[in-house]
Amino acid sequence: MYGRIHSYESFGTVDGPGIRFVVFMQGCPMRCKYCHNPDTWNADGGREVTAEEVAAEALKYKSYFAERGGVTVSGGEPLMQLDFLIELFALLKRKNIHTCVDTSGICFDGNDPRYERLLALTDLFLLDVKHIGEEAHRALTGRSNEKPLAFARYLNAHKKPMWIRHVLVPGLTDDDSALRELRAFLDTLECVERVEVLPYHTMGVQKYRALGRAYPLEGVQPPSPERVDNAKRILGAGKYAPKR
Repeated sequence: MYGRIHSYESFGTVDGPGIRFVVFMQGCPMRCKYCHNPDTWNADGGREVTAEEVAAEALKYKSYFAERGGVTVSGGEPLMQLDFLIELFALLKRKNIHTCVDTSGICFDGNDPRYERLLALTDLFLLDVKHIGEEAHRALTGRSNEKPLAFARYLNAHKKPMWIRHVLVPGLTDDDSALRELRAFLDTLECVERVEVLPYHTMGVQKYRALGRAYPLEGVQPPSPERVDNAKRILGAGKYAPKR
């Protein structure tokens, strides 16, 4: 089966446990204002590859990620190419490789039986929760947060391990009340292993300029260390311990 990818990272250290071979898929239906990979949005961009080609490329680095690492598929949005993702993970599991999906959950459809197959082949989900508020999420990404939150509940119901990631953007995603609301939601999930607060950065600005696009957050600075620490404290960042 063919899919479209943007690029690889052969020595990833921030996309799951251990050292990761990271596959960045092409295509994303959201338009997050802070996205630093706008070049992955176009579903017709990137290059076409087979699942076998990607698996073969990943296996070249197996000695590096060994038993504590594995392969993470990120994006773009991996769930846009669900059949390709399933085929790729089936190939990797035959080689006993740890598999991880980094997703917003925006494409989730609870009536689609393919998700059960994906869960069976995936060891860990990194779920990017953009904003807990519906209106704020729509303003930030152009989409509702109904599907992402439903996907979190679905993963929990199927007892799949997940790490929650939240990008902290001053004035957009760092409001204390919203952070507390997000924490309350996370406390309803029993399968959250870890929470990560990712400080907003401006490293994607040059990509927007190269693409001839206006940068949506022009002038917004990264959060202060104090605000990052505050968010980590509210969300219980690190190894997660729900409030009971």
